[in-house]
Amino acid sequence: MSDFSEELIRPTTEDEQAEPCVSSGTGMYFPWLQKRIETVATGGKQEKDFGQTTSACFGFIREALLKHQWQKAAEYMCSYLQILEDSDSNKRQLAPEIIWRLGSEILYYHPNSSVETFNTFADRMKNIGVMNYLKISLQHALYLLHHGLLEDANRNLSQAETWRYGEKSSSQEVLINLIQAYKGLLQYYTWSKKKTELSQLDEDDYAYNSASQTMLSHSWKTSINLCALIQIPGVWDPFVKSYVEMLEFYGDREGAREVLTNYAYDEKFPSNPNAHVYLYSFLKREKAPREKLLSVLKILFQIVPSHKLMLEFHRLLRKSEKEEHRKLALEVLFGVLDFAGCTRNITAWKYLAKYLRQTLMGSHLAWVQEQWNSRKNWWPGFHFSYFWAKNDWKDDKALACEKALVAGMLLGKSYRYFRYISKQDHQVLKKKFKQIKKSVKKYSIVNPGL
Repeated sequence: MSDFSEELIRPTTEDEQAEPCVSSGTGMYFPWLQKRIETVATGGKQEKDFGQTTSACFGFIREALLKHQWQKAAEYMCSYLQILEDSDSNKRQLAPEIIWRLGSEILYYHPNSSVETFNTFADRMKNIGVMNYLKISLQHALYLLHHGLLEDANRNLSQAETWRYGEKSSSQEVLINLIQAYKGLLQYYTWSKKKTELSQLDEDDYAYNSASQTMLSHSWKTSINLCALIQIPGVWDPFVKSYVEMLEFYGDREGAREVLTNYAYDEKFPSNPNAHVYLYSFLKREKAPREKLLSVLKILFQIVPSHKLMLEFHRLLRKSEKEEHRKLALEVLFGVLDFAGCTRNITAWKYLAKYLRQTLMGSHLAWVQEQWNSRKNWWPGFHFSYFWAKNDWKDDKALACEKALVAGMLLGKSYRYFRYISKQDHQVLKKKFKQIKKSVKKYSIVNPGL
């Protein structure tokens, strides 16, 4: 380890504490930070080879971050700033973004950090790394939003919105679009607050008309920002939701439908389950025909078979008069219960127990066998082991009963899960057990008499 590296980890001396530094005002100490930044900002050069020392310092910072040693990381970070003066031009170009990422992480978690400290660091990094100005401005604004400083965040975004450096590149354009979009979200927030206030006013009141005009103004400004952004291929969930809410509020339902349809179906956009959730919710509010609702949920089923809307999809399918829909209703339930996160969803088990019985009563054994054949090698251990029988009975007796009925119909009355539950002595559930045994005896797919 070099002499400089050793200096990095030694305790801070009184002389060093006397040097100019950036302070948070809450006791957070940054030795040498002021001097290092001012040296770089004024074009000062130091002809030294910092390669080994900055590399060692970076290693110390990384180790400190992994161990959540924020004060240590802050002290090492101040020394790492020397990389801004490295004789290697590639390192100098990359340095501002690395310093910003490391420094902002430290300041976000340091127990003695403050908004003032973060603001000072962000503003100086914008001036040092002009190529990163927009990125830093956006992240700075998000930090301010996290701390509830909406006006400061909006001011920060407004400054960044008009910033330009050299010829406008594609990367700059994307970042400017994001900055304008977040500015639009802030305006939407103001609009949303006004809408809430408006709902509490008398429509004949002067204040109502004044608030309405303000909302119209904010609607126009926000829609410009959000409308431009959501036409660019990408995942823009919060922006789309905000924009659609405003369109609906002002009665432009066709505009809202068009936005959501494009967002869900345009092939230029990445596959996004939320896009179909938003479209379904809108169509449901509009009381769209069942066929339209089913078509949206069918795509969502293909993307996320375990989505919470799948139980609603099942209910719509089983009410359909089309045989293909009723068959799909069974597949949807099996699909939901394929996932570990849904294994204790009692509603899904109730639906499956009831629909299995209905399907077998309707002489559609082939539908059940088609779903069961691809699962019979792993569902018994996944859902119906002796371990699960004991735990389900102990934790949720209603769940255990529903699962016992399904296990009995799919695996027969001699299977361990069904046997364990049906042999329990429980006075309240005595009638329930009798019904379960009767259904299993009559409808089990392993029953030769079926």
